[in-house]
Amino acid sequence: MNAPLTAQANPRNVVASRSLLLPLVAAGLFLLLVVIGSLIYGAGPVTPREALAALAGTGSDEAWFVIRELRLPRTLIGLATGLALGIAGALLQAMTRNPLAEPGLLGVSAGAGFAVAIAILFGASTATLTTLIAQVGALAGCSLVIAATRVQGLGNDPVRLVLAGATLSGLLLALTSMLMLMDQRAADEIRFWITGSIAGKSLATFQATLPSLIIALTLVVVVARPLAAMALGERAAVGLGHHPGRIRFLITVTVALLVGAATALAGPLIFVGLVVPFIARAFSGPDIRKTLWLCLPIGPAVVLAADVASRLMAAPAEMPLGVVTALIGAPVLLAIVRAGRMPSL
Repeated sequence: MNAPLTAQANPRNVVASRSLLLPLVAAGLFLLLVVIGSLIYGAGPVTPREALAALAGTGSDEAWFVIRELRLPRTLIGLATGLALGIAGALLQAMTRNPLAEPGLLGVSAGAGFAVAIAILFGASTATLTTLIAQVGALAGCSLVIAATRVQGLGNDPVRLVLAGATLSGLLLALTSMLMLMDQRAADEIRFWITGSIAGKSLATFQATLPSLIIALTLVVVVARPLAAMALGERAAVGLGHHPGRIRFLITVTVALLVGAATALAGPLIFVGLVVPFIARAFSGPDIRKTLWLCLPIGPAVVLAADVASRLMAAPAEMPLGVVTALIGAPVLLAIVRAGRMPSL
C-alpha cells in the first residue's frame, strides 16, 4: 500500500521543484544583469564602454580604479542590503501573518536609524560600532512589532498594524530630528545618511556586517520549517513538536540582525521588505520556505536596480537610493491595500 502512495507523491514534488526552479533561474539571470549594470553604469566620467574594457583587462587605469574602489564595494553592499531587507520582510510577514508587514513601515528600520543617529551624535565613526548600535535599535523596534501583534484585534488587521507602525516610525523620526538640532556636524552626517544611500561606502563597511549576516542566515535555516508549520496555526505547530514562542524569539533576533546590518550599510530604506516578498510570493505561493528561496536573488536585484536607476535618473548627480525605493514601493503598497482581498499567508 505504501509504494503507490510514494509513487504518487514523487511527481508532485518534481513538479513543485520545477515550478520553483524557473523563477529562481529568471531571478538569478536578472540579478546578474543588474550586477553588470552596477559595475559599468555610473554618474561619473567613466563610460559603460570604458568600464567594460576595464573589466576585460584592456581598459585604462582610471576606469579600473573607479570599478575596483567605488563601484565594486557599492555593488557588494547593494547585494547585502537587498538580501537582508528582502528576507527580513518575508520573515516579518510570515510571523505576523500580515502581507503589509515590512521593516520600514513597522518601525524596525526607524528604530535602527534612531539608534545610529544617537551613536553619530556621540561621535561614533567605526562601521562595527554603527552596525552593533543599529541592531540594538532594530531589536527594540522589532520587539514592539511583536508586542503589537499580540494586542487584541491589532495583529489581525493589516491596515491597523501598519498605522501603528507608521506612528512608531513617525515618533522615532521626530526624535531623530531633535537630535539633529543638537550638533551641526552630526546633523549633516545624519541628514545624508537618513535619506538612504550605498554610495561612497568601503569594503570595510561591508566586511563589518558579514558576521551578522552569516549568523542571521543560519537562523533563517533554523526557523524556516517551524515557521511554515506555524502557518497552519499555533496548535498545529505545537502538535508537530515546535515551540511558537521560541520561534518568534528567534525570528525577532534574526530580523534585528538583518535590518540592523542593512541600516548600517545603506540607511533606513523603506518598502524593500514589502516589494521583495510580494514579488516572490507571486511565484512561490504562501509557502514561506519557497518565498525565502526566491528572496535570495530578488532582494539584491531590486536594490541594485534601484541604485543603478538612482545614478542615471539625475546624472551627473545622483538621486538618493531611499527616494527611488519609495517610488518603487509606494505603488506596490497601494496595490496591496486596494486589492479585493489580502494575499493569504
